[in-house]
Amino acid sequence: MASANDTSVQYFILLGLSKSPDVQLFLFFLFLIFYIIILVGNLLIIITVKVDPRLHSPMYFFLSNLSLVDLCYSSATAPKMLLDTLSESKAISFNGCMSQLFFFHFFGCTEIFVLTVMAFDRYVAICNPLHYMTIMNQRVCSLLVSASWLGGAIHSTAQTLLTIRLPFCGPNRIDNFFCDVPPVLKLACTNTYVTGVLIVSNSGLISLVCFLLLLISYSAILITLRLRTSEGKNKALSTCAAHLTVVTFFFGPCIFIYTRPSTSFPIDKIVSVFYAVITPMLNPIIYTLRNAEVKSAMRKLGSVSIFGGNK
Repeated sequence: MASANDTSVQYFILLGLSKSPDVQLFLFFLFLIFYIIILVGNLLIIITVKVDPRLHSPMYFFLSNLSLVDLCYSSATAPKMLLDTLSESKAISFNGCMSQLFFFHFFGCTEIFVLTVMAFDRYVAICNPLHYMTIMNQRVCSLLVSASWLGGAIHSTAQTLLTIRLPFCGPNRIDNFFCDVPPVLKLACTNTYVTGVLIVSNSGLISLVCFLLLLISYSAILITLRLRTSEGKNKALSTCAAHLTVVTFFFGPCIFIYTRPSTSFPIDKIVSVFYAVITPMLNPIIYTLRNAEVKSAMRKLGSVSIFGGNK
């Protein structure tokens, strides 16, 4: 059996989404548009929440943190992917690959925890409104966000250590557009069954448990909303629907990929595009389109920018 010292691969080749130059050029412009929307949309949410006093509440504090995570998360893969669609050589160094893997899982897991915290925030707001500001005070909100980032860092460190200790002696072609654990594991020149089980226990379990917690939270919310007036019910449902849409788009692909890392399907690359690029782009669109307060604050911010604060 090969040992960790047998690693001789100095770089990997990312096969990308297509070998056709025409398709790659089309993908470049498509993903460039997506990435610009991610950058502009999420930055706009962060700035709007920061400058508008009406949005200085726990819900929007968590939303701005989600936007920050989305910016970092998409930036872990999108710039390299854009360069590769225009390049014949899609090489990435071994250290670069491990770094990309680390940051992708760091920000991805942090997003899972932030989305879970946002569900808890909605649960407290709707099911225990009289004590909401006491429970979700500034200190608690800061601790929950800090714990989300810390949890993401611990998860990512474990994933990276499990991967980097494996020997890689060829082949070095990764059947994806970025370095992720499942396709990289396939290239290790040793038996990765135990590592695969540990990864399922890490990535897969985190995704699944958090998703189940979200379902429990929203089940409790729906039961509580049955007793509300029509106006209060519609407002709460609108807020929850936006969050549930984001959760479904993000958790579905994650559970599909990471609960079975030792098995791969041709559709995996398309699923990876969805949670690596599409979901960070949809988040600001979903939250702004379904949230009247955010839309109003953005219009106000635009008016101030255009008229120099005189309006």
